[in-house]
Amino acid sequence: MDTLIVAVILVMLGLVLGSFSGAQVWRLRARQLSKDKEAGEQVDHDEYHRLRKLVRPLSTDRSECLHCHHRLAWYDMVPLVSWVTLRGRCRYCRAQIGTMEPLMESGLAIAFGLSYLYWPFGLNGSLEWIRFGLWLVAMVLMAILFAYDTRWSLLPFGINVALIVVSAVFFATNSIISPLQVGDWLSLLGALGILAGLYYIFSLPGWVGLGDSILGVGLALLLMRWERAFLALFLANLAGSLMLLPLAARHKLTRGLHIPFGPFLILGAWIALLWGDAIISFALSWSGILANPFMV
Repeated sequence: MDTLIVAVILVMLGLVLGSFSGAQVWRLRARQLSKDKEAGEQVDHDEYHRLRKLVRPLSTDRSECLHCHHRLAWYDMVPLVSWVTLRGRCRYCRAQIGTMEPLMESGLAIAFGLSYLYWPFGLNGSLEWIRFGLWLVAMVLMAILFAYDTRWSLLPFGINVALIVVSAVFFATNSIISPLQVGDWLSLLGALGILAGLYYIFSLPGWVGLGDSILGVGLALLLMRWERAFLALFLANLAGSLMLLPLAARHKLTRGLHIPFGPFLILGAWIALLWGDAIISFALSWSGILANPFMV
């Protein structure tokens, strides 16, 4: 029962933080457009004029409709409930709100609940709970990166750096709980090489953005081991390939098509941390069974 209660609390927390994350995505976009316009770059004028009012001091920052800019009351922002009861529309101007917000709320709620139920490390002492709390913070940052890259094919530098900082503290906390050996440090270097170094090389000819390499640093620090990093990379590429199959079937897979890879990396890393050790053990056991008939 205690496990169920904690899981429910974390699901509710995920809903709230999912709503917060969705709001931050729009604020980040508004600031990015303002910076781009000030730098003389081309911006979408309709999007800029719709979002520019979100660029303001924190002391006066309040949630509002992105279309009519009516300030939202608390009952307009109840995670999932408000969106469902209003049928995805603004209460005041009836404009469509979109699906990003409820997807982030429900997604983070599910991620929080599953992270607790399938947490692969201990949760007995205060340091172990701190480590878990840092993972929750990292998931909020990953949710923002996931949504932003999905919508605009860009990974905000500031959020990437924040993820690296949180991940570094997560790694340091883990090293206090379980003191590291030389092999552990080498495994971390391998993870950094797989998720950060490899994508840095890919960014040089412009195949991927540099943001993917920076994201890889934060994810590698969370995963800590090269085996988990390799699994995350494999899962990310598998998910990306599966997404391209319907496009290929409809003959819409063109040479210039740009698919943001950050969301796939994040999804792969999330799975690799929670279930990676079990997946790797299962794969190794089956590889041994399949290899037996060919052994002399």
